This record gives sequence, C-alpha cells and structure tokens, in this order.
Amino acid sequence: MDDRIKLKVLGLSYNQLQSGAFALLLAQEDGPYRIPVVIGAAEAQSIAIRLESITPSRPLTHDLFMSFAQAFGVRLREVFIYKFEDGIFSSELTFDDGERQVVLDARTSDAIAIALRCRAPIWTTRAILEETGFIIEDDPTAEPSAERQPSPEVTAEPNPENFAVEELEKLLAKLIDDEDYEQAARISEILKRKKQ
Repeated sequence: MDDRIKLKVLGLSYNQLQSGAFALLLAQEDGPYRIPVVIGAAEAQSIAIRLESITPSRPLTHDLFMSFAQAFGVRLREVFIYKFEDGIFSSELTFDDGERQVVLDARTSDAIAIALRCRAPIWTTRAILEETGFIIEDDPTAEPSAERQPSPEVTAEPNPENFAVEELEKLLAKLIDDEDYEQAARISEILKRKKQ
C-alpha cells in the first residue's frame, strides 16, 4: 500500500491533438501531480454527465452496470491504474459481495466512469505518477479563470452566456431529452455560474 497514490478526477477537456478524443485529467489527491488520460467521446460524455450531476432520461451503459451490480449486492471497492505501456493506461476494478472479492481488467476510462458513480477510490502507483504526471505551479489567480472559460462549441452564435436563467433551464432540459449530454454538461456549468 505504501507505493499506491490516491487520485481524484479534476475534469475533462477536448484533445486538440487527436480528433474525437478527450483528455481526462486526474490529480494526486494530496500532491501537485496531474495525469492526463486520453479517452473517447462516449466515455467522456459518461464522465461529464456524472461530474455535472446530470440525470439522463434513460441510463447510460455505466449507469446500467452500476444498477446491475447493486441489484446483486456487488460493491466496487476500488479502481487501480496499475500499468502504463505504449501510451495506454491499464486498470483493474476490485469488486466484492461480502463473501468473495473479484478483480477485473478494464479500460481506464470505463473504470473511472464507474468509480465516479459508485464513489469508489481511484489509485495508481508512484512509478506511473512520476512517469506520466506533470506538476502545475499553484497560481490561485490563473487556475479558476482557466477552468471557467466556456468551450468554443458553447460560445458559438447564439452565445448561451447571454441567455437568461429560464432560457438556459429550457435548453438544458431539451439537451437531456435529446441525449446530448456533452452539450448539456456545458450548459449546466453556465447555468451554475449564472445562479451564483
């Protein structure tokens, strides 16, 4: 256990270098390291709706998986990112049902999407953290403003930043009905800021 480092999910961003891909940013829980993980659009959408506390009209695959596990009394104990090789992270999910423990291999993006829904801890090794991580200098003035800038897709005409709260709520409801969760997450963030 001494070699294991606990991680938390910081957020998602569009990957400018790889079309259709997103970067999931993980952070050392009590330290300065950040780890970017390239993930696909479907997994990014699933993670985004969980981070934004959006409830889809019908369950997504990760929601269904969680409901299935809970129905049979199976609990996700942890996610462990145990290997980084050829630019790919490998992860394990550890489950238990009170009598036995089972470890399953999983794509890291799927493992984290499920962990967020189950509120399970995410771990990695110190070696992976040092190999793949980077350190962001703490700049309290720059970091919050960078996180709050809307993405280019959201700011296309008409600009949702200029919508009234009621208009944003209607747009959010429509996007959820249309199952456009990625855009719904962006509108949800704008709505939160406006309400504050």
